[in-house]
Amino acid sequence: MRVRVGGAVLLERAWGVVDRRWQRPLTLDDRLPMASGSKGFTALAVLSLVADGTLTLATTARSLLGDDLPAVPEDVTVEHLLTHTSGLADAIDDDADEDAYLLDVPVHSLVSPEDYLGVLEACVPQRPPGPPLEYRNAAFVLLSLLAQRASGVRFHDLVRERVLRPAGMTRTDFLRSDELPPDAAVGYVRVGDAWRSHVLHLPVVGGGDGGAYTTAADMERFWDALLAGRVVPPALVAEATTPHATTADGAYAYGLGLWLPPWAPGVVQLEGEDAGVSFWSAHRAAVPGGAPEVTATVAGTTAGAAWPVERAVRTVLGMRGV
Repeated sequence: MRVRVGGAVLLERAWGVVDRRWQRPLTLDDRLPMASGSKGFTALAVLSLVADGTLTLATTARSLLGDDLPAVPEDVTVEHLLTHTSGLADAIDDDADEDAYLLDVPVHSLVSPEDYLGVLEACVPQRPPGPPLEYRNAAFVLLSLLAQRASGVRFHDLVRERVLRPAGMTRTDFLRSDELPPDAAVGYVRVGDAWRSHVLHLPVVGGGDGGAYTTAADMERFWDALLAGRVVPPALVAEATTPHATTADGAYAYGLGLWLPPWAPGVVQLEGEDAGVSFWSAHRAAVPGGAPEVTATVAGTTAGAAWPVERAVRTVLGMRGV
């Protein structure tokens, strides 16, 4: 956990262990998984291709899919996918129990976006594209495939070159869960009376829908670089941080790959929860003559570990709305 207020680090703390087998204490420099928190990286990699003219928000998925995934309609665009308004069904059940084995393909085979073509066959239209916001993991897997095909650059390298490097995020990357370095924490799932590694629950390498590893300090660098226009041009930053769609009940709003909670004006955030992962990172700009800038990140190695801390941080810092 790390909290910065008005440019000064107010609180920085790590607790727990990197790996339950060896009981090494977790440190502030250890990398933790992000789950869907890294959807923002996918979105910005795509927006960088918009910035250089390789893609537009109106580019259709169909124009890059060729004969693949014939169920994806002709009118689903990059913007629809970025805003969770594609109208497509999801390929992964986001509401399943945390100890469920969600993927019916070998997880070790899911490395490149092209490896997900069989999984994405489940992306059939449920309604015409357009609002309301209906969260879909598969939309961001599909975006990673489109970005890779449009750019000719492997998706993970594209994120490294277009997002992580400009942001100075030297402690963030897509790591293989079956060969984690010593400074990367293992996620755990409670199955009956045992804690098990999440290695069999998720793709062996994170993809377009999430799964990178990071540190709280690196996320601070991310927000600073993004909002300063060092990742994509300021006009696209403004576009990404403007609400494009809300859920039918109005409780959640989304820009282009970023959550914009209606109940917390001025806050932009990324978050994720998966088997063995919970993650939240948010930024609130300073209000002239009022509240200071706030940047905060909380991550945990179980599906529920981060949320009590996240709620406390929001409450103390006044990020729960007005």
